[in-house]
Amino acid sequence: MLVDSWHVYEGEAGEHCRASKSSEKPIFSIRKQVMMNYSLHEKPNYNVLARVLRGSKNKSYAYVVEGSYAARSCKVVLDGSRTRRVVAEIRRKEASKGGVSFGPEVFVLVVRPGFAPGFAMALVVILDQMYG
Repeated sequence: MLVDSWHVYEGEAGEHCRASKSSEKPIFSIRKQVMMNYSLHEKPNYNVLARVLRGSKNKSYAYVVEGSYAARSCKVVLDGSRTRRVVAEIRRKEASKGGVSFGPEVFVLVVRPGFAPGFAMALVVILDQMYG
């Protein structure tokens, strides 16, 4: 499996803010999965687009992004050992009347309570870099 990685850092707010020591380390790393050769005891999951890790050195995944970014049908899933819970979704925007069809660049980002909307949007930007 080949892996492309992106790192997410805490941003600045306003022109007078300066980067602090804490913002020098990534708060999350996102890894794109590219399926290549798997061993006999490893089963590929073709539904997984990316995996999200806390920090840059943590080996356990915090979230998994599943679905199809091209179809704008993705879910961000909390990847706990016992609990798998959808925390955000990307969906194609549907017209309520008149049969208007929107292109793939028009979508809805649904963020569940407790998940940071700014981080959800950062995932969208990174997915667009990975698959756009």
